[in-house]
Amino acid sequence: MISPALPADLKAALEQLMYGTSRGDAAARAAAMSRTYRDGGTSAPIVSATDAIAYAGARMPGTYAAVAASLNALIEITPDFSPSTLLDVGAGPGTASFAAMQAFESLRTLTLLDANPALRELALTLTQERPRAATLDYQLGDARKLLASAQPAELVIASYVINELGDAARDQLADALWRATTGTLLIVEPGTPAGYHRILQARARLIAQGAHVVAPCPHDAACPLQAPDWCHFVQRLPRSRLHQHLKGAELPYEDEKFSYVALSRAAPPLWPSRVLAQPEQTKVAITAKLCTPDGLSTAVAPRRDKAAYARFRRLSWGDAISSEPE
Repeated sequence: MISPALPADLKAALEQLMYGTSRGDAAARAAAMSRTYRDGGTSAPIVSATDAIAYAGARMPGTYAAVAASLNALIEITPDFSPSTLLDVGAGPGTASFAAMQAFESLRTLTLLDANPALRELALTLTQERPRAATLDYQLGDARKLLASAQPAELVIASYVINELGDAARDQLADALWRATTGTLLIVEPGTPAGYHRILQARARLIAQGAHVVAPCPHDAACPLQAPDWCHFVQRLPRSRLHQHLKGAELPYEDEKFSYVALSRAAPPLWPSRVLAQPEQTKVAITAKLCTPDGLSTAVAPRRDKAAYARFRRLSWGDAISSEPE
């Protein structure tokens, strides 16, 4: 399992790149670009090295944490998965690739696709100082077009990218991502109702094409949640002083909300239930909302059942759980 915190060398590299830049100007740039993304925009406003560094300083830690948490869930279900090839679609500054390299020492070939020159240059700069045994090829251009000729990979990641597309383009991208996947496809989106809806659309479309869900769902059936509820998770991560400044934040930590789905060519070896919200603890019991292979369930561990109660005290939102207490 990998830490949700941005690796120390990446954090130091971002801070070094920011040296000599007006922190106030960088914070304003980061805020404007983050608003654009939240509103469904693209990376087009990121046109300079300063833009790219400001954006990465503000958003890279949260994106890294979400991808790391998703990869940890994948590894927990399929511990024998050891991909040697990675395809990072909509790679930006390389955040998902950095997380994947931390998660899988087996990676030997990394291919990154993105249309933004400034983010590509930043990613290449950040990789120069990182020791690695893998070869890296960062291709510049529209990811949907580049996917047509891309070499298929055992692990394909599309993080925070399908939100930039319309419905028809999202379907085309989902199909292209799946065609490029020989092992597992991971899609990560913001943990909003809209992000969850996009995940659901891709999930259903690819299951119809033979995909199997590895995580977070313990089944290939339709999602049992009903609006206004939606499936999302939260990963807490520490904020550096630079991160705090760029976000205009006072707290030394951030809670990144995200939705994700990991889809595989092969059915997973097991399908544990998933904790869908932080368990509620009272003086008499701990109650956990679960998604199980048979649908939604509420599991209760009474205090009098010491073993079950102690086990449920260790549960957190997003955890996999193999069985429920009786």
